[in-house]
Amino acid sequence: MRSYRLIGLTGQTGAGKSAVADYLSQRGFAVLNADKMVADVYRESPVCLKAVAACFGGDILRADGSLDRPLLAKRAFSSPENTALLGKIVHPFVIAETLRLLKVQEGMVILDAPQLFESNMDVLCDCIIGVTAPEELRLERILRRDHLTEEQARERMKAQLDESFFRENTDHLIENNGDLPQLYARLETLIKTIKTEVM
Repeated sequence: MRSYRLIGLTGQTGAGKSAVADYLSQRGFAVLNADKMVADVYRESPVCLKAVAACFGGDILRADGSLDRPLLAKRAFSSPENTALLGKIVHPFVIAETLRLLKVQEGMVILDAPQLFESNMDVLCDCIIGVTAPEELRLERILRRDHLTEEQARERMKAQLDESFFRENTDHLIENNGDLPQLYARLETLIKTIKTEVM
């Protein structure tokens, strides 16, 4: 019998998923961050780096052997096909690390994973929260957060699943189309619902 209940947290870039994860962490949920796991894999797994370089070019590795993440992102997000290709390489490493971390978890655990569905980690989850926001608002947030050109930001947005997918395939949907107090109020309602359903 598992000592934890796993809640997937996902959504499109710029929707505000990190703000949701931060709030849930403050409210006592353990949070496993898939993006952090990816960064750790890039730093610690020569096998993964070699596979990525074989697919996206040897010049994505710097002279010291570290990954040039901006260059990789430029190539990986240039098309949905390249995004999927990168996922096929990296996802198995992230899944293995997720399973390792879950062995010591108890209570309700949030798996914060932008590519929850693409990695098939949704099958591990007891329920899934999707975070959405209007397209132009997401674009504004991405430009402010990542210092990209509008073209680069739109490429990243286009490479992801569309909003209708999250509406149809998540158990709970948070629309982050206002300010933080509005978001937190919606999350408080959601927390009550999840505690009833999951536990």
